[in-house]
Amino acid sequence: MTSAPAAQASQAPAARTSGTPRHVLVTGGGTGIGRAIAARFASRGDTVTVTGRRAAPLEAAAKETGAEPVVCDHTDPEQLAALLERLPERVGVLVNNAGGQTDFGAPDEDGEAGEGGASGLASYARRFRANLEANLITAALTTHALTDRLAEGGAVIHLGSIAADKGNGAYGAAKAGLAAWNVGLARELGVRGITANVVSPGYIAETEFFGDALTGERRNQLVADTALKRAGVPEDVAETVAFLASEGGRHITGQVIAVNGGAHSTR
Repeated sequence: MTSAPAAQASQAPAARTSGTPRHVLVTGGGTGIGRAIAARFASRGDTVTVTGRRAAPLEAAAKETGAEPVVCDHTDPEQLAALLERLPERVGVLVNNAGGQTDFGAPDEDGEAGEGGASGLASYARRFRANLEANLITAALTTHALTDRLAEGGAVIHLGSIAADKGNGAYGAAKAGLAAWNVGLARELGVRGITANVVSPGYIAETEFFGDALTGERRNQLVADTALKRAGVPEDVAETVAFLASEGGRHITGQVIAVNGGAHSTR
């Protein structure tokens, strides 16, 4: 008689053969973490497409990694539809990396966000929605657009943030929403053997995240908050993403994986 565990195992989708190239889409792949992720997948022989809103960083990333660059604003459904025409019929890995803290350097056209008048409320609403668009809606739209193309046994990985746990206004709310939304997505895609997870970085140096807003004092505090007493680097995140998309990550789904050097712990 076949045991229950054996019967269940026979129904599970087969993992991809080790070394079999896949097509990988990395959104926001022109700089920083996205670029490191693209390089990591390209180094193992996968075919990679990197997207972003700026052509120059994408072209530079393409020269470095061999990825195909495609200019695409992932908040725009029409641009996403055009992107589909540049992708193959099967995408093995989707990395939703596009996003960022949109409040940094944002002009305040209608008064201070803290004002209670109509102009202040309009400014606050615009800023809040911008973070939701950049960090949550982009991932939802892109995943929805590619759902039918995701290969069985593939992986979807979103880039979250420590801000979802430690709090950081609209940006933190957007990343927390991303993690909550991913729980349902994991169940939806799981019947096809596709995993869906969130990688949540802490402070990662060598990125454009802070722009000119990071002071030396703030950087030192972010490093001091870690248990390892060092800043993360894009490759730290890239290695975690690559693992979740590997055979070793086939039974990990619906999770948030922290890459923060111990700055925020889970039990």
